[in-house]
Amino acid sequence: QVQLVESGGGLVQAGGSLRLSCAASGRTFSRYAMGWFRQAPGKEREFVAAISWSGGSTYYADSVKGRFTISRDNAKNTVYLQMNSLKPEDTAVYYCAASVSVASVAGEYDYWGQGTQVTVSS
Repeated sequence: QVQLVESGGGLVQAGGSLRLSCAASGRTFSRYAMGWFRQAPGKEREFVAAISWSGGSTYYADSVKGRFTISRDNAKNTVYLQMNSLKPEDTAVYYCAASVSVASVAGEYDYWGQGTQVTVSS
């Protein structure tokens, strides 16, 4: 079992920045690939970014590439999502998730956090 808790969401103006954190507990965090997803009202859950267990490989959705950065600190059992140049269309509930291997499909992830709201005003 892995428990994931997101934090860092909030309200920000377009062009601003936020850093989301996801703290993990339970089984060994360092051997899980991690992903970030988001879901806006009326939309499907959308892949945002993923990182391998070692941090050596990262993947991004085209919509966020160049603006968002995923990273992890295995010593702190924490994964981060640095979000820069935020746009109103980034508004969503953001979820972190854990998988035995890196993936961009929600169904490949085994554990999910409760989510944190990000709202970007125009």
